[in-house]
Amino acid sequence: MAARSWIQRWDPEDEMFWSREGGEKVARRNLAFSILSEHIGFSIWTLWSVMVLFMGPEYGIDPAGKFFLVSMATMVGAVARVPYTFAVARFGGRNWTIIAASLLLIPTAAAFVVMEPGTSYTTFMVCALLTGVGGGNFASSMTNINSFFPLRKKGWALGLNAGGGNIGVPVVQLAGLAVIGASGGPRVLLGIYLPLIAVSAICAALFMDNLATVKNDTGAAKEAVRDPHTWIMSFLYIGTFGSFIGYSFAFGLVLQTQFGRTPLQAASITFIGPLLGSLIRPVGGRLADRFGGARITLWNFVAMAAATGVVVLASTQKSLPLFTTAFIALFVLTGLGNGSTYKMIPGIFQAKAAARGLAGEEAAAYGRRLSGASMGLIGAVGALGGLGINLAFRQSFQTAGTGTAAFIGFLLFYAVCFALTWAVYLRRPASAEAPVQAAEPEPRLSYAEV
Repeated sequence: MAARSWIQRWDPEDEMFWSREGGEKVARRNLAFSILSEHIGFSIWTLWSVMVLFMGPEYGIDPAGKFFLVSMATMVGAVARVPYTFAVARFGGRNWTIIAASLLLIPTAAAFVVMEPGTSYTTFMVCALLTGVGGGNFASSMTNINSFFPLRKKGWALGLNAGGGNIGVPVVQLAGLAVIGASGGPRVLLGIYLPLIAVSAICAALFMDNLATVKNDTGAAKEAVRDPHTWIMSFLYIGTFGSFIGYSFAFGLVLQTQFGRTPLQAASITFIGPLLGSLIRPVGGRLADRFGGARITLWNFVAMAAATGVVVLASTQKSLPLFTTAFIALFVLTGLGNGSTYKMIPGIFQAKAAARGLAGEEAAAYGRRLSGASMGLIGAVGALGGLGINLAFRQSFQTAGTGTAAFIGFLLFYAVCFALTWAVYLRRPASAEAPVQAAEPEPRLSYAEV
């Protein structure tokens, strides 16, 4: 490994280092190629949301079986986020990005080989499970970029990184639309992605860096697991990102199953929601930087509940235009909430550092250490929300032939997320710490600005 790939000194909170010694330039370069790798990872993770649209009656798989296929991809992607988080500290951000990008060749090549009628359902299931490695890319990418940027720019940087990755979902769906529209088979789509994966791995090798200051700190991981805020934020992230990824996998299938859309008709709409949700994620981060992540998250859950209520109404009235409009609005809100919730994470641990009497680089290092360790866990649990959404749809369609019951459940969940955000982070400064008391006594503090 070339010595120049390891950066020994990294202090982004130092304004001189950041603006005059090239810190910002290096951070932005790593951000750009991290986005590329994560973008391809999301495309491969959600590949089966497109593949199932190609699977007509000749494949012999009913709607419930298709929902189960995409659910398994979601599950593996969520679980993979935990080891991927700690891989950055073990191998280095640049090194792990090369490995993670290269691993995407396996599920893509496997699907290329087996994607045809007559293949067993078990084989399709294994291929769907393999695509889960693409979901892990998010955790390692976010943990890596979190270390590169100062706290005052984390909302924007993390939002841009995640949004650029999330946009891999509508891009693969758009590519699928183009292939379906041109009467091409699924192997055409897979053939497009194989060389793109190779390009992302090569770019990571050529243009990214490892930070020697990011060490494999098992103590940080254990501390993050014990901290109640890790699990509170995980729950909130189920509501935002879990909704985004779950709906991304399910939208096309819902249109086909509930409204009788053809594959081409479904694909021509499916990509719009994930596209808008991805593009607005950096806006959520920017708003959180300015007004506080907790405030943006709180009112975002109100809007998500309202949009879901309209979806329920449209579903019961069988109004495709209203259903589509409200569902796309819901996608936009999930993206906004993704940005604001992830901004909250470093802010929470920075606030805890201040409460411990830490200041300057010591406080910044504590915040980076704990927020980096917690991000993977939060991302993993949040992604499991996507699994829950797809299983809820599967059950709803099996029992009632419609997704209405599932949407009612989602609406109630958003109401719980609203209540939790208010109770823990916005209720009153004097009592903000009470519901989440740490093992060791700490000064009480307000998280309203996180």
